[in-house]
Amino acid sequence: MAKRSYSEINLHITWHTKDNSPLITPRIEADLHKYLRNKVIRTEGAYFHAIGGIEDHLHIGTSMRPTIEIDKWIGQLKGASSHEFGKALQWQHGYGVVSFGTRDLPWVISYIENQRERHKRGDISERLEMTED
Repeated sequence: MAKRSYSEINLHITWHTKDNSPLITPRIEADLHKYLRNKVIRTEGAYFHAIGGIEDHLHIGTSMRPTIEIDKWIGQLKGASSHEFGKALQWQHGYGVVSFGTRDLPWVISYIENQRERHKRGDISERLEMTED
């Protein structure tokens, strides 16, 4: 890949806990979010924007360079976080990833950061909640 390239690859990523069980408890939620945020930040070419979710799934907003293999990277995030939190946290197979334009970045960040309130109101975007198992 060329050393000098321009890209705007903005992604919204989501995945669910195993069997959609409420495994993301208040006891681990802040530590889980911090752990995943730091994993994204430490990935060369990845830029962290937001993390959020509820008891049975989470959302991450990121931008990345085209050198990152998305499927492999998401698998590494899921595997590392499951390993870090042990039996308290297991993930379903699959994930959802949606690309979006840079001008939509503030809306996507708000969507991710306000997951709990959005789910309570039923004000969710089906497109941003979808995953594949």
